[in-house]
Amino acid sequence: MTDRSGAVLRESRSRLPSVDRLARHALLQDPIACHGRPIVIQAIREVLEAVRAHASGSGSDESVPDAETRLAQQATLHLEQRMRPSLRPVLNLTGTVLHTNLGRAPLPPEALEAIAAVARGASNLEFDLERGTRGERDDHVAGWLSRLTGAPAAVVVNNNAAAVVLLLRALAARREVLVSRGELIELGGSFRLPDIMREAGCVLREVGTTNRTHLKDFEEAIGPRTALIMQVHTSNYRIEGYTQAADTRELSTLARAHDLPFVVDLGSGTLTDLTRLGLPAEPTPAQAMAQGADLVTFSGDKLLGGPQAGMVVGRADLIARLRKHPLKRALRCDKMTLAALEAVLRLYADPDRLTQRVPALRWLTRPAEALQSMATDLQPIMQGWLDARSGAGRWKAEVVNLKSQIGSGALPVESLPSAGLCIRSKAKARGTDLQALAKHLRELPLPVIGRIAQDALWLDLRCLDDPRSLQDQLLADAS
Repeated sequence: MTDRSGAVLRESRSRLPSVDRLARHALLQDPIACHGRPIVIQAIREVLEAVRAHASGSGSDESVPDAETRLAQQATLHLEQRMRPSLRPVLNLTGTVLHTNLGRAPLPPEALEAIAAVARGASNLEFDLERGTRGERDDHVAGWLSRLTGAPAAVVVNNNAAAVVLLLRALAARREVLVSRGELIELGGSFRLPDIMREAGCVLREVGTTNRTHLKDFEEAIGPRTALIMQVHTSNYRIEGYTQAADTRELSTLARAHDLPFVVDLGSGTLTDLTRLGLPAEPTPAQAMAQGADLVTFSGDKLLGGPQAGMVVGRADLIARLRKHPLKRALRCDKMTLAALEAVLRLYADPDRLTQRVPALRWLTRPAEALQSMATDLQPIMQGWLDARSGAGRWKAEVVNLKSQIGSGALPVESLPSAGLCIRSKAKARGTDLQALAKHLRELPLPVIGRIAQDALWLDLRCLDDPRSLQDQLLADAS
């Protein structure tokens, strides 16, 4: 039996076409024209190797032309999977609007057009068109940041953590930084403020207690090694109950009396009064500057609604020190980020239309009634897809009221009334069944990302701009 099986295997392997012969197959000519011959040859080799490894051959009951067609189809599919972009658009139906894992804030059309314009060719990234001399790349956005925050100067790096590192390195290396113990935050991905300070070469001096810190605690902590006082906005958590925080204006006065810079790290940061949009209040850089901050740091891709970036605004002499520090070059933004950021900042010149023009703010302010109507329209289509996928009677899709989160550490205990679909098993479903269903949605041409909780799959529609982007592919996949 073993000898006969080995003979069949050798015969099957011997009937496999050569790489060159398979490369001439009609099905592979378009892929060669599109992607080039080398990558197609590589795909053919990998398919043939997989066939040999599984000892499947072409099969004794399959003609040679049919076997070659099947192998060409496998090579084409293998190539399509390889050439598909790894970084792809998805539908964020998680209920977290500014989702860190899903790219945070979407960019407005003006920002996308600005990126394309400077990416196509040369640009005046570091060239002064008026003087005909070398320029400063941050100048493309510094003027707008000054207008919108009231700060005399600004510098931009690739995210807010980088802004904090640059600031600490330039102003407080080998010296002490005073921070309230209740503000020693941990960012996403387990990045902690004490670790950032240590890597920046600073000495963290904790002030006060976790729940109560007074002005006198800062005053008593000031010494000859003190470099600056930092106030950190606890944007990703909130302490309630018996609490006390030092007043921003009083801290500013204390720092000035001791000739120390006073820095406010806002984390998320917004350039508009969110209460005007019907959202919970969040401190702005302009407010921090008005309260006496010398420098303020904040993000670009959160509540601001722009690209990933970290901004530092404030005193011109301190900003100049940041710009001159060698670390600034390692943390600087590229031309596409600056183009997008400038385009978004320009939109803030018209605050009355921000919710129409900045997608992140539009998502955050969508009325629950509109989402409820969208969910009602989508429910029968989702139910049809579930029945086609798993058989009628297995899953049930229901319209439900939900609570969306803002996300990315902004307003952590606030929620937004929302609506969407809840998918539950009509019988008791195993966790693996829900995971498999969620995987089916992720495998759609435009992947759909929901969340699993309480033995159900939840699809929050707050971030769904066009319901047809979900509806059309559900209908196509069910047919």
